[in-house]
Amino acid sequence: MITRITGALVRAGLVALLIATPSLLLPGIGPDAAQITAMLALFAAGLTLFEYASNYPSLVEFRDAPPFNRLRFGSLFITVFLLTMLCRGLTDVSGATMAIGEIGRILGQAIDFPYSPVRLVLLALPSAASEQHVELVRSAAGIAYLTSLLSLCFFVIGIRAGRWPVRSGAFNVWVNLPTFDPTAGGDVVDRLNRDARLNIILGFLLPFIAPAVAKAAAVVFSPLALEAPQTLIWTMAAWAFLPSSLFMRGIAMSRIASMIESKRQRASEARDAEAEGHLVGHDPLAA
Repeated sequence: MITRITGALVRAGLVALLIATPSLLLPGIGPDAAQITAMLALFAAGLTLFEYASNYPSLVEFRDAPPFNRLRFGSLFITVFLLTMLCRGLTDVSGATMAIGEIGRILGQAIDFPYSPVRLVLLALPSAASEQHVELVRSAAGIAYLTSLLSLCFFVIGIRAGRWPVRSGAFNVWVNLPTFDPTAGGDVVDRLNRDARLNIILGFLLPFIAPAVAKAAAVVFSPLALEAPQTLIWTMAAWAFLPSSLFMRGIAMSRIASMIESKRQRASEARDAEAEGHLVGHDPLAA
């Protein structure tokens, strides 16, 4: 009980730090923006504390199947921190901000090719955007996209090498998938595989669809300029994090479906072997 509450408090503090990172590191943050950030950080921390301190979660998936959520949080935190330092370098030049800016420039130019997600993000910018702002958005998109890809690769490697999720104990579908009802009807394995394919497809398409939707919405609403540093940070972080998170969820659900199928197959083979042994033991010709 004490261990669970302590862990929940630590996680709540880390979530609050994640949300407050841009406001803490960026210069020139006004009092109104700081108050809104503080409210959001407290709300997210309270939600995290409630989810991890209770016996049965209601929203957070794979709570007892590390390192799924740890890897996702680490990826988002690194993305937000790097993008914050990138924006900080516009007004407060230092060795760290210069290095991150140069890395972002190289990554952005490397990924900026026709029909790439980075190119689509740049095409969604207003035509009046300055060259300096376009270069900043390109660097931010390159950093965010590469970080999401690395987190996805680490997760796939962890699944292959670490026997996830059973290495930390028995996997409880109800606790780790609170939004998935195994009794809703239909075969559980088929439903898990269907949801896994849907998540993977959405994860693949979302980086391409989101800029197109933003460009289409600019016809009715004002174009998404991404000129405010915090707007740029959270937009690019969400644009890269959500697809990788959907990819990871789809891979995880496919893994769980294969585990259930393997368990069913082993149980069926055991029953067949037991039935065969029972028949042999009672065979009158065996004597």
